[in-house]
Amino acid sequence: MIVTMVDAIDRALLHALQLDGRAPYSRIGEVLGVSTQTIARRFNRLRAEAGLRVTALPDPQAAGRSQWLLRLTAAPQTARDLAGALSRRPDTSWVKLASGGTEIVSIVHSTPTDGNALLLNDIPRTSSITSVSAQYLLHLYVGGPTAWRGRAKTLNDAQVAALTPTRTGEPTRLSAEDGKLLAALGEDGRATHADLAVRTGWSTTTVARRLDELLQSGAIFLDVDVDPMALGFTTSAMLWLSVPPAHLDAVGRALGEHDELVFVAATTGRTNLVTQAICSGPDALHTYLTQRLGAIEHITAIETAPILRTVKAAAPFAPGLVGWRV
Repeated sequence: MIVTMVDAIDRALLHALQLDGRAPYSRIGEVLGVSTQTIARRFNRLRAEAGLRVTALPDPQAAGRSQWLLRLTAAPQTARDLAGALSRRPDTSWVKLASGGTEIVSIVHSTPTDGNALLLNDIPRTSSITSVSAQYLLHLYVGGPTAWRGRAKTLNDAQVAALTPTRTGEPTRLSAEDGKLLAALGEDGRATHADLAVRTGWSTTTVARRLDELLQSGAIFLDVDVDPMALGFTTSAMLWLSVPPAHLDAVGRALGEHDELVFVAATTGRTNLVTQAICSGPDALHTYLTQRLGAIEHITAIETAPILRTVKAAAPFAPGLVGWRV
């Protein structure tokens, strides 16, 4: 896939999709002041050239899921093979190769009934894997339903208000009957009601009503994925931070305001706050680490692991759509 660089209209489209990933092209075009055809053409180009995907994902609490941050270190070839295997599992997301290709970082989703199969049983016991650790994700400051601030910088306040859906629904729990709907939305969060009806066996009316209930209540959320290189970001790193517990929430909230961070979470373990930084280059990452991050009091230690490739993003594995990118 040849990565294209985005222009002002592309950035506005990405911001609009971040606000409402299912907004019709006509509505986005109206708010942005361009034609419906232009929005459709730009969306298809970004999908083909920059890996743009809109997917609907369940809120972990609504789905009764726990999330673990898995770290493995291994010989480079073993790490690459394991990353590929992990990316094909339905219970993983954000599978990344880091530290020059010798480390894998992944989020693993588990439920009380699955016995944490991957964590306890499925990781192969081989001498080429030199370490394995798993940290429980306690709280997300950025990530999941809380979108990355750095991409939401294009539209003005009136445009944001016009495209932001109203969330007024009552709390809704996901059920077993929602499985087919979630599977279809995980592949394409912009699938039409008619397409979703075919996938679920429901009527279009039932699909529309249930989808609206799940989105309104926050039981599912829409995620927008695009290659950061198309936005001019070429350098990314996982940052593992140690913070005294009394100051953990304050530091996490402060980091949540940083445009450079696409993920911020409190975890268990020796390092209790983890982030992912995305910058325009090594110098920009250095500046962020030494000036912005270094200025925050109560961070007592930082481990930086450069990300070599993202093997899988938030969405389920889809052959032909999983790229090797920053």
